Amino acid sequence: MRYLSILLTAIWLVTGGTAFAATPIVGADDIVAAQARGALLWDVRADRDYQQGHIPGAVNLDDVLVRLRDPRTDDYLPQPRIERILGEAGIDPKREIVLYGAKASTSPYFALIMLQWLGSDRASVFHGGIDDWKQAGKPLQTEPTRLPPMSLQLRARSERVVSTGDMLKRLNNPGVQIVDARTAKEFSGEDIRALRGGHIPGAINIPYESNWVDPETPRKLQRNQTTSKAGFDLKPDEELRALYAGLDPDKETVVYCQSGQRASQTAAVLQKLGFSNVKVYDASWQGYGNQLDAPAESVSYFNVARVNNLLNVLQTRVEELESQVAELKGGKKPVTQ
Repeated sequence: MRYLSILLTAIWLVTGGTAFAATPIVGADDIVAAQARGALLWDVRADRDYQQGHIPGAVNLDDVLVRLRDPRTDDYLPQPRIERILGEAGIDPKREIVLYGAKASTSPYFALIMLQWLGSDRASVFHGGIDDWKQAGKPLQTEPTRLPPMSLQLRARSERVVSTGDMLKRLNNPGVQIVDARTAKEFSGEDIRALRGGHIPGAINIPYESNWVDPETPRKLQRNQTTSKAGFDLKPDEELRALYAGLDPDKETVVYCQSGQRASQTAAVLQKLGFSNVKVYDASWQGYGNQLDAPAESVSYFNVARVNNLLNVLQTRVEELESQVAELKGGKKPVTQ
């Protein structure tokens, strides 16, 4: 069934259909070929990082997560504002576009899903990003690339993303499968990041880090247990298919996380595996968890008294440390208790 789905997707693309790009995730060697075809490279990192060195010819409009999201809700900006921002940068979703950031970053995947929502069928992500490009000894450019501005009037495809209302309509629908790309603790309600913790009823928890060769890579880097980012590589396709073996590639699949970023990476992986109807719930748990009448499982709430006690303990400790620092500056030996 999975291989049939992949074949049908390929045929749909060849015959001019509107399915997702055949290769939504590409490697370093694909970049040169894409540029030779006239593809646009979009560096989605912050401007300061872009200026320190980027893939030659890549454009930038600063951190995509800052420029294209509402800071209050983390949802997409209104479509007219996105059209204006992209138009001013010369980024036309109708072109073939390759997005990249830091290796395994969710930012280019967020931009990928946004472009698909705005009508793009030829956008892809260079998963290894600037890290793999440098690792391969490829050239860098520090001068910014500027494209002529344009006026955009895009036709959004509502079927690419779902709202909270759409999500509620899909509950208990046997034709819809829901993937929660958050951590196990977020899913269980132990880690609360909205007015309440928990998960959407019927959701299957597959953390997005599970797509990587070594999901522990961020922690190993932080603890100086490794200096290599090779663990951020995506698993081979056969291992990814095993990871998502409990899902039907022909069913509608809705992916969510906390604010849509991690879900976007998982959605792209599923597209790569041949899932033909993948959607992202952009508001994700931040929107769903804050709507208290929305049905949820493993529900938990903040223990306000416990949080206040912890804050009081921290405040006391800060005051003790400030006192010790003041005594050291005055040449006195701090009092130990």
